[in-house]
Amino acid sequence: MDLLQDHDHCLEGSYGKQYLFSSMIEKIKLHCLIWAIFISLAIDEYKPLDATTNPSLILAAAQMPAYQELVDDAVAYGKKLGGSEEEQIKNACDKLFVLFGAEILKRIPGRVSTEVDARLSFDKEGMIQRARRLIDLYKEAGIGKDRILIKLSSTWEGIQAGKVLEAEYGIHCNMTLLFSFAQAVACAEAGVTLISPFVGRILDWYVANGDKKTYEPSEDPGVKSVTKIYNYYKKFGYKTIVMGASFRNTGEIRALTGCDYLTISPKLLAELSKEYVKLTPRLSVKEAQACDLEKIHLDEKAFRWHHNEDQMAVEKLSDGIRKFAADAIKLERINYLMGSENLLQMQLSWRGC
Repeated sequence: MDLLQDHDHCLEGSYGKQYLFSSMIEKIKLHCLIWAIFISLAIDEYKPLDATTNPSLILAAAQMPAYQELVDDAVAYGKKLGGSEEEQIKNACDKLFVLFGAEILKRIPGRVSTEVDARLSFDKEGMIQRARRLIDLYKEAGIGKDRILIKLSSTWEGIQAGKVLEAEYGIHCNMTLLFSFAQAVACAEAGVTLISPFVGRILDWYVANGDKKTYEPSEDPGVKSVTKIYNYYKKFGYKTIVMGASFRNTGEIRALTGCDYLTISPKLLAELSKEYVKLTPRLSVKEAQACDLEKIHLDEKAFRWHHNEDQMAVEKLSDGIRKFAADAIKLERINYLMGSENLLQMQLSWRGC
């Protein structure tokens, strides 16, 4: 019997029938912390420790009647601060992100991730200033920075902004849009709190650009990428948390059981809640420390070269930044047109795009 199998049997012995007949979600919770992508019903039903948002999720939520009051409040806040139209819109959008974050924090015991505008992805100082502004807005709402993770794009500039925010301001960062090993190494060296490698988007690229269209979970390119990052971090003692994200199926999630954190969509949480099978952890610190990876150092030149050598990562990072930026612009349109009477017309026009 190998170590992982023995571990699973120990869990059966420790938890008895409760473990044997618990859903896959409950079993995964024993081995890694589960985050939920923000949808309020999912948070209420599955009770994750933490939750995350992004511009696309906030855009979708902002168009729902249930959250119209938050949008109204954000716009009123922007107008109250005054300034140019552009400044009012920027302030309203920042406030809206914080209002949604505050609502989420009422329902979870841990932290919420709030994202800096993707259009600042290549502006180190701009990201630092915007992150500090978001933290100030949370403070005004009575929420301390210990309950917030600031999401930054994993560009070189974003990683260096994260380094400054962590070291000089005590602001914890979640590095998003992470696709390459070079990005992961740079984040570890920067000492950021958490990284979010995108499992499913990596798979999407290989399916779209290769002859192979289906993968077993253990051979999934996204799973292999996160496994390598996890092993590297644990082997060399980095404290940065590895959180697998952007899953396409429950097989990917099971294949990464043992990873520090996993952030899972409501759809996949629902599927996992219906699965009642044995679960064997796939990742462990002990096995990571025994792997044959070598430690490397990346300065800016080396980072840009190694990242550029990964065609998938270059394309997916660029694509992710563009899409998040596009949704940020749409969100600004909500804050600009704002009135409830305009919202339905805007929804219909976007659906027709």
